[in-house]
Amino acid sequence: MQIDESWYSELKLGQIKSLQPVSGGDINLAFKVVSDEGTYFLKIQPNNKADFFDHEIEGLNLINSVVHAPQVIRSGTFQDCGYLILNYLEFGTGSQFDLGKMVARMHQKHASRFGLDKSVLNAKNIKINTWQTNWGDFYIKQRLEVLVDQVKKKGYWNEHRSNLMNDLESEIYQYYQTNPVTPSLLHGDLWNGNVGFDIEHQPVLFDPDVFFGNREMDLAMTLLFGGFNEEFYQGYNDVYPLEKHWQKRIPWYQTYYLLAHLNLFGETYGPSLENALSLSLQK
Repeated sequence: MQIDESWYSELKLGQIKSLQPVSGGDINLAFKVVSDEGTYFLKIQPNNKADFFDHEIEGLNLINSVVHAPQVIRSGTFQDCGYLILNYLEFGTGSQFDLGKMVARMHQKHASRFGLDKSVLNAKNIKINTWQTNWGDFYIKQRLEVLVDQVKKKGYWNEHRSNLMNDLESEIYQYYQTNPVTPSLLHGDLWNGNVGFDIEHQPVLFDPDVFFGNREMDLAMTLLFGGFNEEFYQGYNDVYPLEKHWQKRIPWYQTYYLLAHLNLFGETYGPSLENALSLSLQK
């Protein structure tokens, strides 16, 4: 897709000097925009409308209320494309200990229930965010079973996986009947590609998929694909110590992320999912 000069007046960023494509993931087109008013990050979603970015905007605003994320400038629809403008952050280096402390501070933003005001139905992995008072109900009914239905339709399910999932759901229900948790603001997709440091060495979070949930779910994602060292978890615990035996529950939540990858990328993630399910049931 070419961004011609007809976009320049629509963006309302002053006199644009350059507009360069940058890496922005597999969902959106992304550009670095330099104008006489500053430097900006532009995301474009072809053949969609501005409301495609509503969930991301809500997430960035929620995270920015407590820690550091890109600032939302504006969103809109132009030439049958939704777009989102953020301030542009130059990357630097920083401390994993500080990153851990920042994630802990985000998790200290609480709600009275699990969920969010709106569900996310326009994503490849649907999120049903109806408010719930019980974490076990929310996680099983509105996360795990939603994805199981999706992978069944694609032929990635079988009796063995079904039996493992049924056992895990029973374990989760039983545990949270006597071990309630406080809903925390979660990033929702906390892998190492969605964290970084600005040029002032301050940690920053990107591309959120927020809701209020069990903070162990974010921690499970940090441990799934690597990129977070021991200092990260030391910094986290320095601010907001984790519950006893939290490591044993990590496979419960990695199961969700591996289900999501199975839904997106196919059977290549099947063995990893079965392994996580099996680990989830170990005493």
